[in-house]
Amino acid sequence: MSKVALVSIDVQKGFDDPIWGLRNNPYAEEKIELLLSKWRNKGFSVIHVQHCSVEENSPLRTGTPGNEFKDEAKPLAGEKVFKKNVNSAFIGTELEVYLRENNIRSLVLAGFTTDHCVSTTTRMAGNLGFDTTLVSDATATFDRKGKDGTYYSADQIHHIHLASLHGEFCTVLTSKEVLATFI
Repeated sequence: MSKVALVSIDVQKGFDDPIWGLRNNPYAEEKIELLLSKWRNKGFSVIHVQHCSVEENSPLRTGTPGNEFKDEAKPLAGEKVFKKNVNSAFIGTELEVYLRENNIRSLVLAGFTTDHCVSTTTRMAGNLGFDTTLVSDATATFDRKGKDGTYYSADQIHHIHLASLHGEFCTVLTSKEVLATFI
């Protein structure tokens, strides 16, 4: 029988740095913490992904306080941690091998940021054949300016990415829907 794993992506202190700009979904960490608690109580697999930036001035650079996991999402003993330095949790890591060796076919994804590492990991998980669920209220992103100077709010970016992922690479559910489905 296949198993389900909760994958917590880049829930790191560096995303509190003001360098990123304005963020949406201020409750994402609370939802991630709730999911982790419920998953752990059931004895389900929990996997953490940690972005270890190689950029000199990145708040997520290895060896900086920002590289550390946020208190709400610190790995517990025995939980797998995969370190990456690109957007996808599958590139340069043994994540896919670990999942297949442990018969984990279903993934529930949460973390930061909706339009970067979460989206890229979701797309690859879907393309690799995993039954993938993305938790809409357990991810967030930041405002951005386009190359032409057009301003895009974090909410716009967040919702557009969820819309483009749903039905193509994953199923998008709220944390309440995820708990009702898996727990």
